[in-house]
Amino acid sequence: MENTPLFERFDWTVEAADKGERIDKFITSANEDWSRSQVQAWVKEGRVTVNGEPIKNNYKVAVDDEVTLRVPPPRELAIKAEEMPLDIVFEDADVVVVNKPRGLVVHPAPGHYSGTLVNGLMHHCKDLSGINGVLRPGIVHRIDKDTSGLLMIAKNDKAHMGLAEQLKNHSVNRKYVALVNGVIPHEMGTIDAPIGRDPKNRQQMAVVFENSKSAVTHFVVLERFADATLVELKLETGRTHQIRVHMKYIGYPLVGDPKYGMKSNIDFDGQALHAKTLGFEHPRTGEYMEFEAELPTEMKELIAFLRQQ
Repeated sequence: MENTPLFERFDWTVEAADKGERIDKFITSANEDWSRSQVQAWVKEGRVTVNGEPIKNNYKVAVDDEVTLRVPPPRELAIKAEEMPLDIVFEDADVVVVNKPRGLVVHPAPGHYSGTLVNGLMHHCKDLSGINGVLRPGIVHRIDKDTSGLLMIAKNDKAHMGLAEQLKNHSVNRKYVALVNGVIPHEMGTIDAPIGRDPKNRQQMAVVFENSKSAVTHFVVLERFADATLVELKLETGRTHQIRVHMKYIGYPLVGDPKYGMKSNIDFDGQALHAKTLGFEHPRTGEYMEFEAELPTEMKELIAFLRQQ
């Protein structure tokens, strides 16, 4: 089996709810971008192992099986640079800070190799760090497709390692603004609850206490409306879907959230979440730098509408 950074690796531990499911169905349900025929082809090519051993498509998973998939890179060519408008907030020889719009995917993934922020960055600056492989050059951290706001991008491997270390040490200042369903009665709070794969739905994350990682989110109420609350959130950790999962966990899911939301009278396409503030030490100079990005027009308009109700 190839073992290079060109291959995306995915790992799962089988939960009781999935006992007896065919391996191809198990993997397909873990990522909506993969078709069952594609997964079956990967199994035949030996790209799927269970407990370290290759298996066949009719294998049925057992509780605590360790499933690994190594997805090959695009067969034809490397990820292409594509010209697109980018809101560059800061740039030097080491770092780019970009304000990502809602609706833009951060990096290519199997089955989706064009039209992403990475494609645009490759056209814009030519030089990006290679630590995360061919699919995610320069990407130190990410935000979801429908989340807008600030991202830091590394232009070389030294910068990438420096920024990644700050994320690991929780020293990066990341603040978000979100609109949530319901009226939060208290002024501030901290959610300290571990996050892992939802055993009932592997396409989602959840607060779980086994096979999970610690996650801490702080929030402050900015404004209350008739049936919603505007909050500022500060991440102490950076787990997948952390803010979306934590706010659902305490009963105030994000407005418009297609995965973790609730039925609501407030109409918004995608979660109302914006990465407003990003602060870090420059990986070469050590100087602390902090940037802010205004709320996107769609969120401003929604807030203005709610104020009128």
